[in-house]
Amino acid sequence: MSIHVYPPSHAARVRPLWDLDPAITFLNHGSFGACPLRVREAQDRLRAQMEREPVRFFVRELEPLLDAALQALADFVGADAADLAFVPNATAGVNTVLRSLDLRPGDELVTTNHEYNACRNALEHAAARAGARVVVAAVPFPLDSPDDVVQAVLDGTGPRTRLALVDHVTSQTGLVFPVERIVPELARRGVETLVDGAHAPGMVPLDLRALGAAYYTGNCHKWMCAPKGAAFLHVRPDKQAQIRPLSISHGANSPRTDLSRFRLEFDWTGTHDPTPYLALPEAIRFLASLLPGGAPALAEHNRRTALAARERLCEALGAPPPAPASMIGSLATVRLPEAAGDPPAPPLFLDPLQEALFSRHGIEVPIIPFPPPRGRILRISAQIYNDPEEYARLVDALRAEGVS
Repeated sequence: MSIHVYPPSHAARVRPLWDLDPAITFLNHGSFGACPLRVREAQDRLRAQMEREPVRFFVRELEPLLDAALQALADFVGADAADLAFVPNATAGVNTVLRSLDLRPGDELVTTNHEYNACRNALEHAAARAGARVVVAAVPFPLDSPDDVVQAVLDGTGPRTRLALVDHVTSQTGLVFPVERIVPELARRGVETLVDGAHAPGMVPLDLRALGAAYYTGNCHKWMCAPKGAAFLHVRPDKQAQIRPLSISHGANSPRTDLSRFRLEFDWTGTHDPTPYLALPEAIRFLASLLPGGAPALAEHNRRTALAARERLCEALGAPPPAPASMIGSLATVRLPEAAGDPPAPPLFLDPLQEALFSRHGIEVPIIPFPPPRGRILRISAQIYNDPEEYARLVDALRAEGVS
């Protein structure tokens, strides 16, 4: 008997709010998001405002627009606007923190084997430059409990650990890690945490003040449905003097005293298109408009959809769920038979099965090589525009490709 059932489908009502290709069954919102028409139109208006009189826009209008966008973001993620900075993506946020740290030879940086490849590379680069060492905590997969994650991370720390880079939601395996337990446990050991929250904003509830991590970075273009190029870095006040943007610009010697050095440096890093950030308030309003109960109701709807779809796939593939339901948000993974050849390279992977599902069945869904070297998992996304019938279509396509 089914434990999880799909929530009522809103796909027919809301799908026209996105400009998604009607010929494609799009089950991969998690990779790059999908920006709704209404938010794109708001960005277009901002771009028109910028180009109509660029000097007026950048010199006179940009700062209050940034202030309003940061305040809207702060209210959404449970933070103070003064502790937030916009960055183009979470990978840039991770790099910003790592490049700012005064690492020394012999220091240790802890992460897990589930960490996103790009951020793992940034960690390795920072360690190599300083003569430090990366320690990879082996979080099992499948796993039985969030306790497995906490224990693995704590076991990876030692007296030389300077920083832990921990996912909030893992990109590869689609698991919600218990960062609300990990951060204080590490703090008790004198270890600060950089939380890679690339998938978290809009998927799971956030209260960055309560979390207390030294650093938290998250994307807004995924589950918040903002334009590409909108992300944030949250830095605890006691750490802000140390953190510098990747591009040092006018704020480094600004005589202004009405803003912190942190805000002065991050608010202006050089001429660029800031409209992805500035359209964020409209994206937040859009999320709130989709269901009674606003963004929290949307996140719960997507979670229930992901759980029901995971159950359907597990039954079809004869595979047990690889993680408890408590660790699922809007992403879910199921294990597939091991790969016969060498795994595809990141970041886009393009496993032969992924290409077959796309080219022969019109289904966009990632097949991810994990755990290495031969493991494979299929990762589904659940956004409100997805209908339960789309996951049934995926099951049928997998069977047609001989995967069952």
